[in-house]
Amino acid sequence: MTVVHPITRAWVTTGGTGAQNYDEFADDAEITAIIESNPHSALGIEMPHRAPQSLGKSFLDALPDAVARLGEAKADGSYTPAEEVVVLYRISAPGEEPAYGLFAMVDTDQISTRADEPGLVIRNEDVFIAKVRERVALADALGHLLSPVLLLQTGRGDELHAALAAATDTAGAPAATDTDQAGRTHAIWLLGPGPEQAALTALAGGGDLVVADGNHRSLAAQTGGLPRFLAVVTTPASVAIQPYNRLVSELTTTPAELLDRLRAAGAEVEPIDGPVEVPAAGGTVHLRLDGQGYAVRLPATASARLENLDHALVERLVLRDALGLDPGDKRITYVGGDYPASWLTGEVDAGRAELAILIAPVTVGDFVAVNLARGKMPRKSTWFTPKARGGLVVAELPR
Repeated sequence: MTVVHPITRAWVTTGGTGAQNYDEFADDAEITAIIESNPHSALGIEMPHRAPQSLGKSFLDALPDAVARLGEAKADGSYTPAEEVVVLYRISAPGEEPAYGLFAMVDTDQISTRADEPGLVIRNEDVFIAKVRERVALADALGHLLSPVLLLQTGRGDELHAALAAATDTAGAPAATDTDQAGRTHAIWLLGPGPEQAALTALAGGGDLVVADGNHRSLAAQTGGLPRFLAVVTTPASVAIQPYNRLVSELTTTPAELLDRLRAAGAEVEPIDGPVEVPAAGGTVHLRLDGQGYAVRLPATASARLENLDHALVERLVLRDALGLDPGDKRITYVGGDYPASWLTGEVDAGRAELAILIAPVTVGDFVAVNLARGKMPRKSTWFTPKARGGLVVAELPR
């Protein structure tokens, strides 16, 4: 008995609807620009209040616009229906090894967040509850899910990787392809009922499934009472972890006082000559303040590995203790690995932010160890690439 299932009724793109997921942007204006240049983008449905025609509305007030856009996309042939399918997924680019995944539905009651909570789906990161409420409201209004949770198959990942590679190699021409902002090609193939579908769903559900991307979406499925949620089950060989940095638009103290508070907390602070980059390894974070960069070695504690992760130390010692900011404060922007260090430092140098915090990527070893212990990663600490594309496969929910 597997926890991974076919999509009862899917709407599969015929092209042009693919999009970055709603939470991959550091600037909301980018979302509006993408929707303006491509009105068929699923972002217009996922983030209805950022569509050019809906600007000025709140998220909730714009939900009827999202419903209308999805209806129009289905009516004009942007999506075609399919029943009882899983969808093979391959992401490829010149010079890169292909990444593989399987679009399917996963049992919501399998989500586990503690060692004493049974379940094969491990959610590992603290979330922002306001974002969860938005996802619940969107799913309820639409009756569809457009953006998948990315799940890492840790038990039978190598077998699943080989099986998906073989299946896509022999599947013929894809049902659709889409090119993302990094130039990667996302290709999908529909796979109906039969022995191959059964074998792949068994492999996909054959061990612990760790949420690599989509903690808010998976919690929204629980909060909204959905029996299953849309996912892409992928493999360890298909992903990498990139930096996840922070921008602070407004400091609560002077730069000098911030550095003094960090030193008083036991941090070692050294100026950086030249460009401020993402640290090559953990243990030290880099700050960009007005006109100057600093390497800051934050003091570790004798406690668990989780509390000594760089992202946890930044959240506790820099944001909370030194600046008095809750991690959900609107002055903090979480900036994923698609944005280079030069972009973050440029925001400070241009006066659009007062502090950039550059943090080395979490190691796969630390990520796996925290998850196996059912610990929660700090908010926005793992930027997995490549990302599963939203708007390629839409799951219609039972009413």
